[in-house]
Amino acid sequence: MLRYLTAGESHGRALMVIVEGVPAGLLVTAEDIQRGLARRRLGFGRGPRMRFEIDEVGLMAGIRHGRTLGSPIAIEIANTEWPKWEEEMSPAPGLPSKVLTKPRPGHADLAGMLKYGLDDARDVLERASARETAARVAAGTVAKLLLQQIGVDVISHIVQMGKARAHPAALPRVEDLAAIDGSQVRCFDAKAEKRMVAAIKAAAKAGDSLGGVAEVIAYGVPVGLGSHVHWDRRLDALLAQALMSIQAIKAVEIGEGAEVAAMLGSEAHDAIRMADPGAGPDETATAAMSGGYVRDTHRAGGIEGGMSTGAPIVARLSMKPLATLNRPTLGTVDVVTKEATVSFKERTDVTAVPAMGVVAETMTALVLAAEALRKFGGDSVEEFTRNYAGYLATLGETPSAAAPMVDG
Repeated sequence: MLRYLTAGESHGRALMVIVEGVPAGLLVTAEDIQRGLARRRLGFGRGPRMRFEIDEVGLMAGIRHGRTLGSPIAIEIANTEWPKWEEEMSPAPGLPSKVLTKPRPGHADLAGMLKYGLDDARDVLERASARETAARVAAGTVAKLLLQQIGVDVISHIVQMGKARAHPAALPRVEDLAAIDGSQVRCFDAKAEKRMVAAIKAAAKAGDSLGGVAEVIAYGVPVGLGSHVHWDRRLDALLAQALMSIQAIKAVEIGEGAEVAAMLGSEAHDAIRMADPGAGPDETATAAMSGGYVRDTHRAGGIEGGMSTGAPIVARLSMKPLATLNRPTLGTVDVVTKEATVSFKERTDVTAVPAMGVVAETMTALVLAAEALRKFGGDSVEEFTRNYAGYLATLGETPSAAAPMVDG
């Protein structure tokens, strides 16, 4: 069973993540993790912190000579700004230099302070910060490397920034990822990219923030991941929880999501047909993972009845505007004096939507890798891929009638 656990605060000494359940023999290097973290820093509208903080990756356990051992993997992401925060964030007994008593609406500040009986919002915000997603990206990068062993790739792109939207088009492919990452806002629509950049500039000028929508696509997922038999085994439910757990996400859609509610049943589903023997490489590849059955639409997002169908898995997630504004105007209450005031300001971004897409990729990869291991098993990568190949070989075979039961 693949699982992971993160630890660390936004301005602490380091973030840490332990990933358990990765088979032995997977090639993993610190450079692989570093590249994933570098993608998380992409995007127009990020604040100066992206320039100040450097993600220093240390592989602490579970990997020897570039290969996983089958034991838990421990990864450290050091905070290069720690010397500036060592006194304020010291674990040793003492007092902070400044107590934050004016919680920000939209952040975890007030609910966390009340829940844990705290009078300093920093005790909450440090862990609630989206900085924690760096540890998720590290874990998810390992999951991506494992999925690639069975031909699964996960990409993302931004389809909306504030009110600026990309025009609906064909789904971007894996080979388009370099062009997407080359966009200022990780948008595959060049015209929409200009509108998105303009929206970010306008929000920055006003000292405000912007939310948006990312779309995540997983290619090469074989039919049958997840299950219909229990609520906590359904693949769409697992993906929804993982994606909703990303800081500031307020909605998750699988496939057409909310739009299918307005459709008739005759137009809301993905018709099934047998693959054309003379089809192109895309249809042929999909057919190999789905027993020869293919769909021409993606309304269900590649999941039916809690199970993958063999079609690309498509999910969209909506991020609210960041709660910390460069010109604080949101009304709040000082928890000590009980007087009306405005929320405090931390160093912030105008938007983190482009980076959110990268985080969403890794969360999707973690779910798919966990379900692939549940389905195919294997203590080594060789065994894992062999089991996967054996499963594919059985797809499309004509089911035999159940043998009659005989007494005696």
